[in-house]
Amino acid sequence: MRHGIAHRTLNKSTSHRKAMFANMAASLIEHEQIVTTLPKAKEMAPLMDKLITLAKKGDLAARRQAIAKIRNEDAVRKLFDVMGDRYKERNGGYTRVLKAGFRHGDNAPVAVLELVDRDETARGAADKARHAAELEAMDD
Repeated sequence: MRHGIAHRTLNKSTSHRKAMFANMAASLIEHEQIVTTLPKAKEMAPLMDKLITLAKKGDLAARRQAIAKIRNEDAVRKLFDVMGDRYKERNGGYTRVLKAGFRHGDNAPVAVLELVDRDETARGAADKARHAAELEAMDD
């Protein structure tokens, strides 16, 4: 019997699952929208809501807790400096899961996990800047 077992295992070990969610959280903070499978998105949404709640607190202990979960200091910096202020007045519900059909290769259900009131320009901004810097370096 599955008494007291709360979350999906996603056929992954605990360490793999924690690392995967840490990477997904960092990507979601950076791009503010990610495409993943539906079960992963449904598991990630409450985790991200808890991280944003930590960012709203804004103190040192909350920052350390976020670093322990995400393991990416740049993402934690953006989480606390930008998103903590953005969602100061909102009482929960910081993420949205939108179904996006099925993946071509294995027919897995795909979803878009995005932040509510997200910055439209954040998606792919780092990649565009890196690409422009590489082109400029090749020209020199």
